[in-house]
Amino acid sequence: MTQANALLRLDTRTSKRSTMLLEQSILRPRHDKVSLGAFALLFGEIIQYSQNRVLEIQDLESKLNEMGKRVGLRVFELLMLREKNVHRETRVLPTLMFINTVVWRTLFDKQADSLGRSTENEDEYMITDNEPSIIKYISVPKEMASFSPGAFLAGIVEAIAESCQCPARVTSHLVPADGLPLKTVILLKFSQQVMEREKRLDAGK
Repeated sequence: MTQANALLRLDTRTSKRSTMLLEQSILRPRHDKVSLGAFALLFGEIIQYSQNRVLEIQDLESKLNEMGKRVGLRVFELLMLREKNVHRETRVLPTLMFINTVVWRTLFDKQADSLGRSTENEDEYMITDNEPSIIKYISVPKEMASFSPGAFLAGIVEAIAESCQCPARVTSHLVPADGLPLKTVILLKFSQQVMEREKRLDAGK
């Protein structure tokens, strides 16, 4: 078999696989998963690519956050199409529960480890993941100790919260604990308009 024929056969097989993927209905959940190793390699390259184009850690986190927002919008649209028992939430607590359970299970095959509210500021909520798989293989050098690769995850959460009409400023914070070196807290600070709307709706019950 000539090299040209071998390449032609390989290209034909690849084309068939691509066609099969494109013909699959997005309404049906896919049971095949992207390997964590493959995603870690891709995410690491994204971070390196972005890092080479910024000067400050804050700018790098902003780039990852924007990428996460684009992913979050598509995840939200997909879930609204695919999940028959899920409807679009427009209240703060149901939105947080939706992110904490449905979104996390869709993305990471598990529920987030905890959901809490700040005892100091009523407009702040926290979603905690003790071991986010997306940063499991990301090594942060000492000179970048303040860098949080979870900014990508914060972008996903921010886009979904906004899609549920609950806009918030979302940030990611690495909070290592005993036995949990990758423990990450996603902090959501909802806008004043959202909190005022919540009070009006509660008062009208």
